[in-house]
Amino acid sequence: MNIVILAAGQGKRMQSNLPKVLHPVAGRPMLMHVLEAVRPLAPQRIIVVVGHGSNAVMQACADQPNLAFAQQHQQLGTGHALQQAMPMVDDKGITLMLYGDVPFIRTETLRTLLVATGANGFGLLTVNLPDPSGYGRIIRNANGQVQRIVEQKDATAQERTITEVNTGILAAPTVHLKRWLAQLKNDNAQGEYYATDLIAMAASEGMPIHTVHPAAPWETEGINDKIQLAAVERAYQRSQARILMEQGVTLLDPNRFDLRGTLHCGKDVSIDVNCVFEGEVALANGVSIGANCLIKDAQIGAGTKIEAFTHMENVRIGANAKIGPYARLRPGTVLSDETHIGNFVELKNTHMGRGSKANHLAYLGDAQVGAAVNYGAGSITANYDGANKHRTVIEDNVQVGSNCVLVAPVTIAQGATIGAGSTISKPVPAGGLTIARAKQSTLAGWVRPAKLKK
Repeated sequence: MNIVILAAGQGKRMQSNLPKVLHPVAGRPMLMHVLEAVRPLAPQRIIVVVGHGSNAVMQACADQPNLAFAQQHQQLGTGHALQQAMPMVDDKGITLMLYGDVPFIRTETLRTLLVATGANGFGLLTVNLPDPSGYGRIIRNANGQVQRIVEQKDATAQERTITEVNTGILAAPTVHLKRWLAQLKNDNAQGEYYATDLIAMAASEGMPIHTVHPAAPWETEGINDKIQLAAVERAYQRSQARILMEQGVTLLDPNRFDLRGTLHCGKDVSIDVNCVFEGEVALANGVSIGANCLIKDAQIGAGTKIEAFTHMENVRIGANAKIGPYARLRPGTVLSDETHIGNFVELKNTHMGRGSKANHLAYLGDAQVGAAVNYGAGSITANYDGANKHRTVIEDNVQVGSNCVLVAPVTIAQGATIGAGSTISKPVPAGGLTIARAKQSTLAGWVRPAKLKK
């Protein structure tokens, strides 16, 4: 089987220098969604037809395996685009044609279409719309057999009342496609070569034309402008929210939920409004996510509570932890069970042991923190010397006072206490109180400067 994805259009209505198929939807370029949908079909080859912004499109697909590109230097219609790919496909088997600006077509729908097509049939994905304006209409004979497709601009008033429309996605034996494509003409209102004319050719030869409907019409919605982009995005997000709620996840408002990757949830998970999930995220049983959180590539243990406005990326958090509000966990952060990270605390590449706390206004970067550590407000690890990063080690049961600076590389041994306002640049022994700050003094009779009168 061959797969051809048409992705050559400029997308003028997007009002952007970015090629249309590279505009992001659900966190990724729309073309990447189409490629993900077709991979499980195990095609022999995937050909992407490029044109406008072809270099950018090919660069975006640089890491995609088993992919070839065909150039459409002039955009003369879908039939013309399909013609450009034909020299690159194998005559054996069938060819499935899709569009790079129809991002949410499901693998299951495509598989159903291929099964219906069979080895010697013609498969067509159609959908019934309450308002079919702008779409090509499916013309059937008295026996219900598909005869042809007529585009909106070429349709009669009677034909425009038909609600079954063409999605543009089709499958047919490759050897026949090549023959029909060579016969296409552009004698229509647009002066273009329509792939839809292939249906009339197949019907005239008596080839059975099988139609399949998607589970949801939004699967086949194309994107031509930013309004449609937003509408398709929201339809997709509502579908993802519904799936999660069917699995038992509590979404306080499914209309204010965004998934831009994969989200796995245990039982009794609760997610407040305006949360965004990116990459691979796993929430264990009983996890609670507060409002306005951004969570990317994270594993969060059972019973952990993430308070509002917390941002995290590439982190692992244990069970029964409390994070936020307004916390920022940067890549490489690993938090053990029962840890507390409070408001306006930032962690980067830091491992924190069981029960340790940094409750407010603090920074820990490139640090190894033991268990039962209390890290005071306003304290930071000075981990960067302007050229290299250095590590701070804080062993178990350490108490770090407020407004301390720990100048890495440095180790604070088990059970030590650091007095507030200390700048620590040397190893701290276990058990004692270490203070490193200037001696306080008062100048009697000192007069505060006054502003000079002009």
